[in-house]
Amino acid sequence: MHAKVILNRGKNLSVSINGYSEEVVFTAFSIFKRDFENVFQAKIVDYREDSEVIIVTLGKSSSIENLLNPLDIQTLKQHKEAFLIQVVGNKLLVLGSDKRGTAYGILELSRIIGVSPWEWWADSTPNKLNQYIFHDSYKRIDYPSVAHRGIFLNDEDFALLPWSSLTHEPESKPGEIGPRTHERIFELLLRLRANTFWPAMHECTVAFYLTPENKKIADKYGIYIGTSHCEPMMRNTNAEWKLAGVGPYDYVNNREQVVTFWEQRVQELAGSDNIYTLGIRGVHDSKMLGANTLEEQRVALNDIIKDQRKLIAKHVNPKVDEVSQVFIPYKEVLDVYKLGLEIPDDVTLVWCDDNYGYIRHFPTGSEQQRRGGNGIYYHVSYWGRPHDYLWLSTTHPALIYSQMKTAYERGVKDIWILNVGDIKPAEFAIEMFLDMAWNMNLIKDSREGINQYIQTWYSREFGPKISSELMQIVNEYYRLAYIRKPEFMGNTRTEEKDPYTKKVKDLPWTEAEIRTRIKQYELLEKRVRKLTQQIPANKQSTWFQLVEYPVTASVAMNHKHLYAQLARYSKASWDQSDAAFDKIVNLTMHYDTISNGKWKRMMNYKPRNLEVFNRVPRETFQTTTAIDKQYITILNGLSYKRFSGEKPKSYGLGYASHAIHLSKGSSVDYTVKVSKKDSIYMDFALAPNHPVDGQNIRFVVSINDNPEQIFDIQTFGRSEEWKENVLTNRTVRSLRFTNPSNKLNIHIRALDEGIVLDQILIY
Repeated sequence: MHAKVILNRGKNLSVSINGYSEEVVFTAFSIFKRDFENVFQAKIVDYREDSEVIIVTLGKSSSIENLLNPLDIQTLKQHKEAFLIQVVGNKLLVLGSDKRGTAYGILELSRIIGVSPWEWWADSTPNKLNQYIFHDSYKRIDYPSVAHRGIFLNDEDFALLPWSSLTHEPESKPGEIGPRTHERIFELLLRLRANTFWPAMHECTVAFYLTPENKKIADKYGIYIGTSHCEPMMRNTNAEWKLAGVGPYDYVNNREQVVTFWEQRVQELAGSDNIYTLGIRGVHDSKMLGANTLEEQRVALNDIIKDQRKLIAKHVNPKVDEVSQVFIPYKEVLDVYKLGLEIPDDVTLVWCDDNYGYIRHFPTGSEQQRRGGNGIYYHVSYWGRPHDYLWLSTTHPALIYSQMKTAYERGVKDIWILNVGDIKPAEFAIEMFLDMAWNMNLIKDSREGINQYIQTWYSREFGPKISSELMQIVNEYYRLAYIRKPEFMGNTRTEEKDPYTKKVKDLPWTEAEIRTRIKQYELLEKRVRKLTQQIPANKQSTWFQLVEYPVTASVAMNHKHLYAQLARYSKASWDQSDAAFDKIVNLTMHYDTISNGKWKRMMNYKPRNLEVFNRVPRETFQTTTAIDKQYITILNGLSYKRFSGEKPKSYGLGYASHAIHLSKGSSVDYTVKVSKKDSIYMDFALAPNHPVDGQNIRFVVSINDNPEQIFDIQTFGRSEEWKENVLTNRTVRSLRFTNPSNKLNIHIRALDEGIVLDQILIY
């Protein structure tokens, strides 16, 4: 008979765990015990010598290690946070390369028996199992692709903070995200194989370290604590300077007090698992004080970093290069860095996207060779110019995948941090991001690979029967939001001086375009309603959180503004817009009641009370400003007739999900029949990427073998062009062609990496 390990319903499972294991190992074990009991209605009996499951960390049991292939042991020794799960004889062995590896191995057992990482955060009740068999051939070795993987809680004012302090932990003091909330967050991170956390840091929130139990909970779950770009040396400057600082937060003119402020925290945390952020910005998300020009900032930052590393050497480790440190060139600091700012070679450079999902800088060849390596700070939630998106999570999975894959291929392997806002409703994006950080090869490099990932994710939550339909619904949800996010539907701006930018107004769409979008959202909602009837009672709360609320609220937000735009010209009833607004309110009120009120205050449909979220004011106009271009045709990127060089890749991005990624030097050709005209105009619509290599991101166009025209889509800073680009997820370059024939041969070639061609609009 072949050896195997069988888990049976109603039968207790004996488990042996090394008594000298670190705290995070026992934390993971306690979670698994709870999961096992939920799935099998049985208990785990631990600390028995003849146990069916043996859990141990590398170096703590030579007798166990001697049972395994020496090559597997060597693999574990070569990778931090790795684990091996293998059937040996009639026992299941879980062996970690270190404390976190062992913890991840334990919780991999929870995944195997069907427990979702979102079992608490989305009330994802696991299915009961009668039996699960680990056969004698079972062996799995796994380890992370990225060293530090985590999330940043941000803009917590409107949902996470009131939910935590008033609903989940009403015993907490005002403005506190306390230890019970953090324990739930850290359990989620452990389940997601994440190890790093940047705490919430707005002024309205009690700073993480001012609640002593918070750090203890982080240690319990094996979480590294770091801080954002404006919180150097583990200090929440925004909340703490007014409590512990003296004078202005100005290193140039108040150096002694600023350094003392930092030193107090470094002394307090010596010996903990921390990642120290170096540098300085303003008290919140603004440039540093005391240095006006970029050159003055560069000179000051050189001195600041020297002082900060002296503090680390004095209080943490005299070998400062052995302590984890990061420098984050965010916003204006990137310009300072490019002036020649000297960053010690052991410090990790953490690059940033432009807050809307497009990475601003990828490591150069020399930066990739740095001993400290490279990281990324990426957003799926944002407060700021040109407009917030703090309500629904609609960043396209294909955008996340393609941007993070490009970063990884260019050496960004040391730290990945995702700005997740309030965590909910970004559940899918969070797990996808962290799954990629754990295993860069998990998702096949194709649209089919991303679709398979989506389908597998929703199958885990709601079963395989509806997973294919759900994958299609989710893709349409993200496609429509890629054209225009729900938060952007009022055609408003935030943080601009002109009051007109805050006024809800028409989008530059024709009546036909508006009615098409209304219909597309109606069909999307209809598909969701149909599936809702098939969801069992014990999954209804999960369904509402992960599917029904985000989709139907997005539908209503679009209908509210689109019907209003038609009503301004007496082409629809204002009642339709008002009904959509009421629907959003009612959906959000229902969110407060699900799971017996567990999530009350977690969902806020009007963060910052921006005008776009209100009932649309009734106005009447006579003529629209929308320009009705009569398109001869619209070509999607995938409609090419032939290609040269590397075959274009498509991940499902774009207005019709058919954008293509053109590698440097590769080209595509399109053929179009047209009627003879004096002139034909073409708009080339591309994803608004930033340069991947060097300073340019260019493509060339040739029509009917005429001379090539070169276009560069690079933008600078927060220019008006960049603002329009990120609001529409496209950048457009146009040309006029004097047409002597009834056939167009369009040749497009990428001069640089990063070219993503969405559509060619011909009129």
